[in-house]
Parts: sequence; structure tokens; C-alpha cells
Amino acid sequence: MNSADSGSSKADHWFEPLADHMGDAYLKYSFTRGTAQEVGFLVDALGLQPGQRVLDVGCGPGRHAYALAELGFEVHGIDISQKFVDIANEGAPPGATFTRVDARAMAFDKEFDAVISLCQGAFGLAGGPGGDQAALDPDTEVLAGMSRALKPGGTLAVSAFSAYFQVQFLEDHDTFDAARGVNSETTVVRDIPGNEVEAELWTSCFTPRELRLLAASVGLKAEQVWSVSPGAYGRNEPTLTSHEFLLLARRG
Repeated sequence: MNSADSGSSKADHWFEPLADHMGDAYLKYSFTRGTAQEVGFLVDALGLQPGQRVLDVGCGPGRHAYALAELGFEVHGIDISQKFVDIANEGAPPGATFTRVDARAMAFDKEFDAVISLCQGAFGLAGGPGGDQAALDPDTEVLAGMSRALKPGGTLAVSAFSAYFQVQFLEDHDTFDAARGVNSETTVVRDIPGNEVEAELWTSCFTPRELRLLAASVGLKAEQVWSVSPGAYGRNEPTLTSHEFLLLARRG
């Protein structure tokens, strides 16, 4: 087993070397298999109409963007990983485009009818090495960029790990920073041939109240916070045992 150098000076974000290693293998992980259900639910919950412009922040290899484009939406996906962007562009359906952008420094301004960031593609990953550790919550800047990208009245959907769940079910290879709400996990990631590297993951965790307060701080009105799991999005009230929460909000 090799060890991934997640602190490499050549990367702008600790996740980039892991994405470079995984490549297409990312799409073989079980949490990616519910794409159609997640997109179908969000189209309905956000009241989206074909032809609208959607920004997918932390799009990875493009699975949600592909599904939206195939439903008639104009989708632009951004990701910190050039490897993922290249994979997404290679097979992109009409209506889907992809570029490498750091979600912490987005420059979009009132360009999109909806913005999504799902499965910790960007929001929730700013609390690791290289982030602004002095910030009260480094992920706020990612959310602020998504808010700026929305047209007035535009809608947002963001999923986030539950702090309740993470603390209750802390595993031996996890370390939870109670002061910052960031979980550090040692795991193994594989490429397509099955070659393994040991990796450290840092994920910010939230409560529904925190998500609502963060939304308000960047000019968004939180409309719903629901409990969700990959491939099982629904209108479920927040619980202490939910893996993730889904924030739905609107720009005023």
C-alpha cells in the first residue's frame, strides 16, 4: 500500500491527489449509484424547469450534471480536480460543460437559476489542510460563492454530513475535532486496476441549525433542511441518526 501525499505543494486542495489516483474508479463507489433518484428529487423539490441554467459545485466526474443535462437543463460543473474535469468533459452530453475552478474562489455573479453541491463535492471539504483555519467556518466562503452565482430568486441545494451522526458513530479510524466540527478519517482509495493508497479525509459536519445560520449569513433564505442518504433523497425531518442533511435555500 502506498501513501497519498495530501499535503503536496503542487495541489491547491488536499483532495486533488486523491482524485488523481481514483479517476474513473470514483464512479464505482456505492454512494454514486443513486444519481438518478437524487436528481429527480431535486428537480421536483426545487421546482426546476428544462432550459434553466444549473451550476454543479464540486461536480466530480460529472454524474449529477450529466443527469440534469439529459433532462434538458444547461449545466456547468466545476471541480478542483483537473482529472475529474477531464473525465467529465470526455463524455459530456449536450448541455453539460465543465471547468476547473476552486469553489473557495468562484467569480460567478447572478448567472444561474439553481446551484447544487452534493455528496461533499465542495461544501464540507474546506476545513482540512490548506484552508483558512482561522475562519469560524471555512466552508462559508464556498456557500457565499454559490449564493453570488444565483440569480435573484434562484434556488440552492447543498448536502452536508451530520454532526449528530458523526459523533454518535465515531469509528476507530476517525478523529472528530469538537472545536471546529471537522472529522478526520484515515481510509484507502483505489484506482481502476485496484491499486490502493492510504488517504486522510477531512470533512466538516453540521447541524440543521448551523446550516440555516450559514445560509442566512450569505444572503440565502433556508426553506428546508431534510435528512437524506445517497440515493434516498426525500422530505424527511432531521434526525439524530441521519447520515446527511440536505439544505434547500433561495436567494432573495
